[in-house]
Amino acid sequence: MIRACIRHPGQQYSRLVAGLLLAALSTASLAQAARSGAPEIYTCVDAKGRNLTSDRPIAECLDREQKMLNPSGTVKAKVGPNLTAQERSALEAKEKAELEERARLNEEKRRDRALLVRYPNKAVHDRERAVALAQIGVVRQAAVNRVDELQRQRAAVLDEMEFYKKDPNKAPASVRRQLEEVNASLAVQARFIAEQDAEVKRVTFRFEEELFRLKQLWTLQAGVPATSASKTR
Repeated sequence: MIRACIRHPGQQYSRLVAGLLLAALSTASLAQAARSGAPEIYTCVDAKGRNLTSDRPIAECLDREQKMLNPSGTVKAKVGPNLTAQERSALEAKEKAELEERARLNEEKRRDRALLVRYPNKAVHDRERAVALAQIGVVRQAAVNRVDELQRQRAAVLDEMEFYKKDPNKAPASVRRQLEEVNASLAVQARFIAEQDAEVKRVTFRFEEELFRLKQLWTLQAGVPATSASKTR
């Protein structure tokens, strides 16, 4: 009995020494693995709360995040979770929308900078608006003058057609053709004048929209809240 009691502490000591040796060997192995470029270690907590570790992505954790560890035990990266086709499509759509929104905001900032460079103040903007509308006015007036000329030509042809008012078909073919050409030209000029009127509206609207935005930008440059500028539209 006495000898057994004496041997028992020795056995505990032997087991302790063996454990320390094993820990030292494990640490040495990890260090050696780190130096030799050993594969990463994946670790995660699965749906059942279990801590799982593997040298490859863990199937039980495909629906959740997995940590990729270096051989030294430090976190190298995070993986997953793997998404369904529908979830992946939704994520891609969200990322695309965010990318488009960032692009839109960048383009808006670029346009704002260009506006401020082009129109440093309202006087410059008003002057360019007047020039743009004046140019359209010149083109439109030329069309109006052409209409007046065509109307005189048409009146002369109608005077000639007066001799054949009872039966216009008896009028010379050249006279009838001239009347048709004048009428066609008048229709062309009428459409052109309508297009210029529409252009006036379009240009006016563009300058009004620019002015509204410019008032906000000028106010921001001056350090005044933009809300006060928007009320002056």
